[in-house]
Amino acid sequence: MQRLTNRQIVLGITGGIAAYKSAELTRLLKGAGADVQVVMTPAAVEFITPLTLQALSGNPVHLHLLDPEAEAGMGHIELAKWADMILIAPASADFMARLNSGHGNDLLSTLCLATEAPVVLAPAMNQAMWRDPQTQANATSLQTKGIRLLGPGVGEQACGDTGPGRMLDPLDIASQAAALFDRGLLTGKRVVITAGPTREALDPVRYISNHSSGKMGYALAEAAIDAGAQVTLISGPVNLPAPQRCQRVMVESAEQMLAASLENIDQCDIFIASAAVADYRPSAVAEHKLKKGKEEIMELHLIKNPDIVATVAALKNKPFTVGFAAETRDVVHYAQDKLTRKKLDLIIANDVSRSDIGFNSDDNAVTVVSHDQVQPLPLCSKRQLAAKLIDIIAAKQPR
Repeated sequence: MQRLTNRQIVLGITGGIAAYKSAELTRLLKGAGADVQVVMTPAAVEFITPLTLQALSGNPVHLHLLDPEAEAGMGHIELAKWADMILIAPASADFMARLNSGHGNDLLSTLCLATEAPVVLAPAMNQAMWRDPQTQANATSLQTKGIRLLGPGVGEQACGDTGPGRMLDPLDIASQAAALFDRGLLTGKRVVITAGPTREALDPVRYISNHSSGKMGYALAEAAIDAGAQVTLISGPVNLPAPQRCQRVMVESAEQMLAASLENIDQCDIFIASAAVADYRPSAVAEHKLKKGKEEIMELHLIKNPDIVATVAALKNKPFTVGFAAETRDVVHYAQDKLTRKKLDLIIANDVSRSDIGFNSDDNAVTVVSHDQVQPLPLCSKRQLAAKLIDIIAAKQPR
């Protein structure tokens, strides 16, 4: 279940005796490395207490659609955007019917309507309710809408009946949920990703840099790993943990990042240059700390840094090369120019003048520019955006 590591899971619990199994499911998801936010319907709290789920998830349990205190923290729209998956276990016959009809009269159904993340149901009900033609029609309709059903299983039920309708065991649900993240789009591919800023030294204590946090590049690395790629992450100085199952190479300057990028580039299938590389560096680095003198103006002499993505794209046997364009105006125009001028295969442009996206933000909105298409991707978390970008890159790169 390693695919659950660092995943953000909304665990929905509806009313039914199988809700007691949700405690174990929460424990398994957390144990696999997922961050879990629990949402309970009013009927669910009759079967298991929110306090139990809060203790197991490590997060407050969400109960009400219109809760001023919750809206001041992680409101329902933020929760819908936060989720990598909404997993509902148990999913009652009533909830399935309401979800199929598009109802949004409680927090959990509203989240399902508002999210772009996959919605997964683990049905649990009496065998006669499961066999009912209307329930079967709802189940079929939900699946045609892209909602995944896990189970139900067959066995003895709390009412004494035996048959289909039993919720799958928590371990089976967690394992199947984890498998849904394993898309395999880049299985066997070697991907190199640059991330974060570079630092260009002035003296032993000062440097020129920028505001890049590295979050987008690190999210891309995790998404590429989830897609089955072998990933090398070349990172400037950031305050982020290394993603699991990848090789991380830490560098400081643009020249160091270029050297690391060109190392073993012949084995690279896809090169994604998401780092914010300094365009210039000081022509000379002082051996000792520069002292403040009497002069009001200090002059610095700068020389141009190597263009890493253009260098890679100019190689004879270049990998599929993806650039980034961080712009403050005419975003698409400048991106198209860079795409052609630097001989890239794809470029991802974002407007860093906006305070709600870009540098240091957890969210982003970008435009993907290729030689034949301009594709805007709306605002979402960088984790979700990274998965969408990897889908696009996987579809466009040569097989």
